[in-house]
Amino acid sequence: MLFASGKNLYICGMNGHFSSPIQYLTESERDVRWGLSVCSVGFQSVAPGDPYPPRYHAENYLFTPANGRVLQEYQLLYVTRGRGTLKTAHGGEHEIQAGTMFLIFPDEWHTYQPAADTGWDEYWIGFTGPNIDHRVAAGFLSAEHPVYRVGQLDTAVGLYREAIQVAARQEAYFQQLLCGIVNHLLGLMFTTSINMDYAHESEVPDLISRARSYMQEHIESDVSMPKVASALNVSYTTFRRLFKHYTGLAPSQYFINLRLHRAKQLLRSTDESIKEISYRLHFENPEYFATLFKKRTGMRPSEFRGETPR
Repeated sequence: MLFASGKNLYICGMNGHFSSPIQYLTESERDVRWGLSVCSVGFQSVAPGDPYPPRYHAENYLFTPANGRVLQEYQLLYVTRGRGTLKTAHGGEHEIQAGTMFLIFPDEWHTYQPAADTGWDEYWIGFTGPNIDHRVAAGFLSAEHPVYRVGQLDTAVGLYREAIQVAARQEAYFQQLLCGIVNHLLGLMFTTSINMDYAHESEVPDLISRARSYMQEHIESDVSMPKVASALNVSYTTFRRLFKHYTGLAPSQYFINLRLHRAKQLLRSTDESIKEISYRLHFENPEYFATLFKKRTGMRPSEFRGETPR
């Protein structure tokens, strides 16, 4: 049974519980200034053989699987039961299994549907704003790779359900709370998917862990990154590639960050001169150390020491 109240739609199951809540939302100028706003959020359970999509959606969201559609927003969907297919203009065709998230991009033709013999359960949340546009431009999210295998994540289900409840209540500044949920979901999707990929290459996390430990132990030694790779019994080229892909930093930059962090500790807790600290941590010279320290922290070592309670 379908219930409607303003822009809110509820599908009531046979037991009287609202099994498929759907919220279509509007945004204010304040929400636009926030940099991210949520347009829609919902859940629906599609039984085997049921028509798809159900006809109770708002008109601008309706589509036929054969023709697909184009939206003006991002949508993050999570299939928790069943299986189906997804096709997008840039991403091609994908088999969708339970435990899969996929991201729809604005102005991108797409279509998806559950398999007739299984149906599926899907959560979704739609959003728009320059915050997400910037992440796409930076290469974190791509229309060419819209599918993320994440498995069964109770945390994600809880976040979608919380978003539905927040949208239903629409308390003051509810959009800002919804935006926090979107960011949590995207971060969860991104990191879980990547770490599941690494789970099939168990030697990579172990290698990175050993590399980090080695750098920590030799933070006050004159250690080169090829020497670190040699200590780990791996070629430097392979080590650098894996380390940067896993951490987002080249190993040399990671090691410099460790040394700068150690420099802050020494500036806070010792009376060693800046020159002594520079040579202790094997920077090229005190001038280079001071220049790099200011570039990373916004102040010179002497300023940092002067403003830090001793």
